[in-house]
Amino acid sequence: MANLVLSSPLKGWIAPLDEAPDAVFAERMLGDGLAIDPLGSTLHAPCDARVIAVHATRHAVTLRADNGAEILMHVGLETVGLGGEGFEVHVKDGDAVKAGDTLISFDLDLLSQRAKSLITPVVITNPDAFQIVRREQDHAACVGDFLMELAPVGGAGAVLAIAEGEVSREVIVPLQHGVHARPAARIAESARKFAAEVALVAVNRRASAKSPVGVMSLAIRHGDRISVVASGPDADFAVAAIVELIESGMGESAALPPTATPAAVVEAVRAAPPSEPGLLRGVMAAPGLAIGQAVRFVSSDIVVTEAGAGAGHERAALEDALAQVSARIEKAAGKGDTARKAILGAHLAFLEDPELTASAHRLIADGKSAGFAWRRAVGGYVEALRGLGDRRLAERVDDLIDLERQVLRALSGEEDEARTLPVGAILLADELLPSQLMGLEAGQVAGFCTAKGGPTSHVAILAAAMGIPAVVAAGPGVLDVTEGAGLILDAENGTLRVGPDAAQLASAQTAIAARHERKAAAKAAAHQESRTADGARIEVFGNVGSLNDALAAAANGAEGSGLLRTEFLFLERETPPDEDEQARQYQAIASALDGRPLIIRTLDVGGDKAAPYLPIPAEENPALGLRGVRVSLWRPHLLKTQLRAILRVKPLGQCKIMVPMIASLDELRAVRAVLEEAKREMGVTERVELGVMIETPAAAVTADLLAAEADFLSIGTNDLTQYVLAMDRGNPELAGRIDALHPAVLRMIAQTCAGAARHRRWVGVCGGLASDLVAVPVLIGLGVTELSATAATVPEVKALVRTLNVEACRALARQALDQTSPEAVRDLCKAFAAQILKVGA
Repeated sequence: MANLVLSSPLKGWIAPLDEAPDAVFAERMLGDGLAIDPLGSTLHAPCDARVIAVHATRHAVTLRADNGAEILMHVGLETVGLGGEGFEVHVKDGDAVKAGDTLISFDLDLLSQRAKSLITPVVITNPDAFQIVRREQDHAACVGDFLMELAPVGGAGAVLAIAEGEVSREVIVPLQHGVHARPAARIAESARKFAAEVALVAVNRRASAKSPVGVMSLAIRHGDRISVVASGPDADFAVAAIVELIESGMGESAALPPTATPAAVVEAVRAAPPSEPGLLRGVMAAPGLAIGQAVRFVSSDIVVTEAGAGAGHERAALEDALAQVSARIEKAAGKGDTARKAILGAHLAFLEDPELTASAHRLIADGKSAGFAWRRAVGGYVEALRGLGDRRLAERVDDLIDLERQVLRALSGEEDEARTLPVGAILLADELLPSQLMGLEAGQVAGFCTAKGGPTSHVAILAAAMGIPAVVAAGPGVLDVTEGAGLILDAENGTLRVGPDAAQLASAQTAIAARHERKAAAKAAAHQESRTADGARIEVFGNVGSLNDALAAAANGAEGSGLLRTEFLFLERETPPDEDEQARQYQAIASALDGRPLIIRTLDVGGDKAAPYLPIPAEENPALGLRGVRVSLWRPHLLKTQLRAILRVKPLGQCKIMVPMIASLDELRAVRAVLEEAKREMGVTERVELGVMIETPAAAVTADLLAAEADFLSIGTNDLTQYVLAMDRGNPELAGRIDALHPAVLRMIAQTCAGAARHRRWVGVCGGLASDLVAVPVLIGLGVTELSATAATVPEVKALVRTLNVEACRALARQALDQTSPEAVRDLCKAFAAQILKVGA
């Protein structure tokens, strides 16, 4: 195949694409090319081609040359907003054009006044198939002058003519979304039934039909004309079978077959998701907004042989591999944040599990290889955990699968293949493993979206800690997105937009720029006192789980900590921490806060957080069993030791005590009795505040009774939401429906605030809702006066509070309580936020 020469489609100055004042083009998210600053007002065809897309607002056109190269020409930047004004199109989709033919005329004067820029990018949008081998830039050009030369990827060797003796048939692809993962797998499955060598040929690319990955790499789209070729004894039958399979549409044709019955039409409509085309919906795992390109993240299979080379050899190989992985994890755990360290600590605990290694050693003794034995041993644990029926254990299963992979890699002497990611990479995967995410630098990835997973998984926690926007549980459609497709990932709204148009890209870019400006301003003012615009004091604290978290919260302007999770001291160990160890840790965190209030939550284990020295009996539903305060009252000696350690922190009174999972006044009274006993033993006479967490509907509806004896009430919105809605927040199938802005949850918060107000007690929120900027005005309107957010969001929460008027927040809260769905509440809150930004501007 000869190289393709493109001539200049415009009269003007030819510049590098980097000079386009738009990251989408300058960072080559759509492909490589050049930029033209026009001096003329007519866009011409740069080569012989066919028109494959004229934009609805007439400002852009895409051509496909005879060799398959696709060329996008976009007249001006942010011209979509003109709605077609100033443009006249001379061609339509499907037209054949010759080099020099007129495509679009435009009003140069109008565009110079109303467009962001006249710069016109000329971009090759299928860079996987073509590369620019020569280009002219930094000079003036006339229409028809040389612009660039394209060569097929792989050069002359990429010519893919049908070989002599091969059987070949052409087929037009009817699949609405092209040949993505599932169709590719079905094609490969069918091809493997034949002895013949079978391939698909698309333009200048060829791949074995027996390789689903190879088939997907062809990026075959709806309407493409491709060839099915084969050679060998049953080549005719192979080609006929593959063509028939593709022509059948595999259930994914662009329209129902002509023979569809009315009943089939009804069923098809019912089955179709009521969603916007090109928009996938999931659940936020980590906040943020990103523009980028799709990068499919697929892990290769690791093949192991079953037979071993002798028990002694295989046992030594396994021990060496375990030691390698353990050392690597220990090294990684020495750096990074608390979340990273906690997850890696859990991985080390699995590696050191004697039953797991014993199971592998037994298989080795039976003659199996180290790799086979390890995979079988881990697989047994995975099946056992899944068989428990507890969806919360799904993340533990992921950790085991992660470790299986790491150890098998060590046994084979291979590392996970390094991959150079393009600028603006948004990873798409079925699921991501913790080690895979930790193996990436935060700056390499713009965001990620997975088909499965849940918002409380270890990968979600890591993404938030790394500042990577992430959406999970977006469904199998994630796997159908074409490699390199343009994307907008809006984590707060839980959406992934595929193939955004210029207007959507411009809107996202504006939002990102505004967000960066707001974050910078918020950070600069982070240490100012938090008050509303009308002077009401709203304390903004930080949630912490370690000394480093406390330092980060203080550095970000937190006015204290509304939640110290003490589980970091109690989990992943064989015995509980003694009073001295706890006192040292609490004192260090209190000192890091430099006298600011520190609210310490008593031990909250049980359910999904198990401690080996607390043999909690097997429970059919752990979330409703021994959890929180119930464990403390079940083992009061642990509670008393913890309370004594808290009472040793100086200055006395800086620390307040908060009891989790309260469901009745009797539980609060029992804890207060233990606290008073500890005070008498230590000679403490000063008042020490004791509050409760509102996490159960029982606590919310009896808040007035609890407030009569509690010193404060703090709402844990994560658990409160799952109990109010009767939805397990660890269940990925329900993840998309769990929203703390559900009117039922808001009514529980309102009832809590009303009950507390009867006894003049303050109410805080220390759950995830306090870090949700959309929710902050509603919470204040309901009567919340303390917000304990993640350290990273503290500056933005404080900045938002300073823009609010309490009476306006109350009006918003009244409206929110009358909505019928969490989506309606969020829409209401977003409109409120937009009005604030408009007024602030």
